[in-house]
Amino acid sequence: MIKKSCGIILLLISVFNINSAAQQLLSLEQCRQLAIENNKALKIASEQEKIAYYNKKDALTKFFPEIQFLGGYMHNQKNLHLISSSAIPSAIPLPVPIGEVSSIPIPDNIRDGIWKMGEVDIKNIWAGGFNLTQPIFMGGKIIAYNDLRSYAEELAKTMKETQMTDVIVEVDNAYWQVVSVANKRKLAGAYVELMKKMDSDISAMEQEGVVTKADRLSVNVKLNEAEMTLTKAENGLSLAKMLLTQICGLEISDEITLQDENLDNLIINGENETMPNIDEALTNRTEIRSLELATKIYGKQEKIAQADFMPNLAFTANYLWTNPNLFDGFEKKFGGMWNVGVVLKVPLNFVSSSAKLNAAKAETRIKRFELAEAKEKITLQINQSVYKLNEANKKLASTQKNTEKADENLRYANAGFEEGVIAASDVMAAHTAWLAAHSDKIDAQIDIILCKIYLNKALGRKL
Repeated sequence: MIKKSCGIILLLISVFNINSAAQQLLSLEQCRQLAIENNKALKIASEQEKIAYYNKKDALTKFFPEIQFLGGYMHNQKNLHLISSSAIPSAIPLPVPIGEVSSIPIPDNIRDGIWKMGEVDIKNIWAGGFNLTQPIFMGGKIIAYNDLRSYAEELAKTMKETQMTDVIVEVDNAYWQVVSVANKRKLAGAYVELMKKMDSDISAMEQEGVVTKADRLSVNVKLNEAEMTLTKAENGLSLAKMLLTQICGLEISDEITLQDENLDNLIINGENETMPNIDEALTNRTEIRSLELATKIYGKQEKIAQADFMPNLAFTANYLWTNPNLFDGFEKKFGGMWNVGVVLKVPLNFVSSSAKLNAAKAETRIKRFELAEAKEKITLQINQSVYKLNEANKKLASTQKNTEKADENLRYANAGFEEGVIAASDVMAAHTAWLAAHSDKIDAQIDIILCKIYLNKALGRKL
């Protein structure tokens, strides 16, 4: 019985821990960190950065000598014979004939022995050696290639920064959308409570004969609409949180609460933004740096293409050995030698090289055009962002005034309704105006926050 009770206690503790872990309170910075850690595109960018780093190291090795070993084995069906079998006489002529004998025949075993003396055993041939090649002059190709890889490494880092900025903007947008919907849900809940109170009041007034049944029914309709609005706000909040958890790399089923979603009022600085320094913005934007690096990379490709017109000079050193030994009568043992020299390569395919060079120059010009176009678009983007932020500030100032008027109007309407001097329809209109004014204020506050995020991104500022 004691073991069973302990087991139940442990089970309850584990369930409590699971529920506690599932419910998370997240700040904006925590959401950013989670998204950065779990974003697949950023992980890909990190791997591309590693590839660029190792490619740069590989390019550096082109300055140093290349050493390689070559070896081989060959089995031949037949050996070589330096003496032809037809060149070996079958008899030796006598200087002076003896009787009818003018020559002495050579026995076959002696003829075979003479023939085998000229045999070279090549049935099993082994050969190998070391080769060293040191570039001396490659037309500037190696230097240009190393510069290209250095620019490529910087480009990979810059593209990763761009990707990280995009991730942060995406997280911030989703975060503040959740805050917006959460505040609208609270607003919808407050609106429901107002309509419930009014429904209760008008029901009592109907019993006293002060209002008609039609007035009570119209209030009931508005109460149902308010409850439907609350339901939509709750569903919208769930969907917005699902999107945020997906961006942060969490499970969609995880329950999260944002640090700012329970604030009664968002603190917004509603000052107008002056036109920033465009040159400073163009310097800070990672997209501009990426295009500048890409232009430099294509410029180095021009240098590499130009190197195809230049002669190449390299120092070479070798050590070779063979079996049979070619240096001592084809003995069945290893023998070798070393040699040194220089290799000169003079290209003569000017037509093909010219085509490559012209193509590289065209690609460089394309990148220059893309860079100029990007600067123009960024300038326009900055101007639009400043304009939108200033408009959002004006909208916030207007909604704050409307909210104050709606609050005051609602107080007078409720007081007049309780005293029986204002009709129910006028009170419901005041409630609707109150809801719309506060909803517009929330939209204006969130709009300013998002406009500032987009402006900082357009300016290349740290988010």
